[in-house]
Amino acid sequence: MHAMKVFATAIALVTAWCATAVHAGELEVLHFWDVGDDARAVNVLKSTLRRQGHTWKDFAVAADGDGVPLFLLRSRVRSGNPPAAAQVKAPVIEQWAREGALANLDATARAGDWDAVLPRVVGDAMKYQGSYVAVPANIHRINWLWINTRILKRANAQVPATWDEFFATADAMKRAGYIAVTHGGQPWQDFLLFENVALGVGGIDFYRKAFVALDPETLASPLMEQVLKTFRRIKPYTDVAAMGRDWNVAASRLANGEAGMHFMGDWAKPIFQAAQRDGRLEFACVPAPGPTKAFAYTIDSFALFKVSSPARIKAQQDFAADLLSPGVQEEFNLVKGSIPVRQGVDLARFDRCAKQSAAAFDAATHGGTLVPSIAMAVPPAVEDAMREAVSAYWHDDRITARATMQRLVAAARRP
Repeated sequence: MHAMKVFATAIALVTAWCATAVHAGELEVLHFWDVGDDARAVNVLKSTLRRQGHTWKDFAVAADGDGVPLFLLRSRVRSGNPPAAAQVKAPVIEQWAREGALANLDATARAGDWDAVLPRVVGDAMKYQGSYVAVPANIHRINWLWINTRILKRANAQVPATWDEFFATADAMKRAGYIAVTHGGQPWQDFLLFENVALGVGGIDFYRKAFVALDPETLASPLMEQVLKTFRRIKPYTDVAAMGRDWNVAASRLANGEAGMHFMGDWAKPIFQAAQRDGRLEFACVPAPGPTKAFAYTIDSFALFKVSSPARIKAQQDFAADLLSPGVQEEFNLVKGSIPVRQGVDLARFDRCAKQSAAAFDAATHGGTLVPSIAMAVPPAVEDAMREAVSAYWHDDRITARATMQRLVAAARRP
């Protein structure tokens, strides 16, 4: 009898092991979160997936600030060996869905009630022809101005709400012996700064016409010329060594007390928080100058590609469900600096900037002042061409605003 019990127990264990083995799959993820706080955020996702019995395989690549190089992804898909998930923005999601390369997530979405827990603007960006084909991770605000408040006080300056006030504050910081604006002169950072200026100087309607509707008259308008001239006016307040500097190095200059202000998305916030904890920094997070109710957003999201193995499909579905669970949303975004994309997540553990961002996102959603980053609004080819034009204008004073406007109009016409 004892032997039979042992045998029965052994059979049960083998059966359980086989069931687990059938459902355990590998999730290969193409992403660009391989260093610093980004890597720590990915570890939250890895740990969650491994608790489900699956294996996470990194396909981490260097990025240009807006996402992974698309040629790498295209090469893998064309060879019939796509990664299970790839970190891409909404316009790229649509491209792959149109080609029939993405998996259908509707069953997982229904089980998780995604239509109810996601803001509509987010849910719509994850769908193609009404079906979910991607899963969002977070919401980043990009129209932030970060300020070293110790430098602000030493310069006897004020937190700027308008562009006139911004330049007055920058002048005061410069007179006090500080770099007024820390900046990394990589093209994507130039472009992000330009987006802030375009929204702040041009306003919400102008921004939507120019960079969502791609209206040629708006792109070549006198107001666009004013935007470009204001953008270039910031350059003398940065330091000459900014060319090619990584964004985290630029952020560290504010954290270390060398620079007074920084235009950057809230992925920079963990750097400032770390400096605050060790007493090196007191900082403020305020909307970039311009319409204070405007909220410019970008969403980190993963497109899920069609895979054939049932185990890999199960890993995909579990990953998508886990990513939008309240616990993962809380832990991931606490590390990443962003705010949860899932509505209703408890923000008690989040910092004042995150709570401010969440309230501003909600207000902008209901008040009609929510605008997408250009990367969220236009095809990659258009964005790339615009970024090249703007960065060239920033770095070469011989290039005129009018010539740059012509390049922007040409970029908007790209297929």
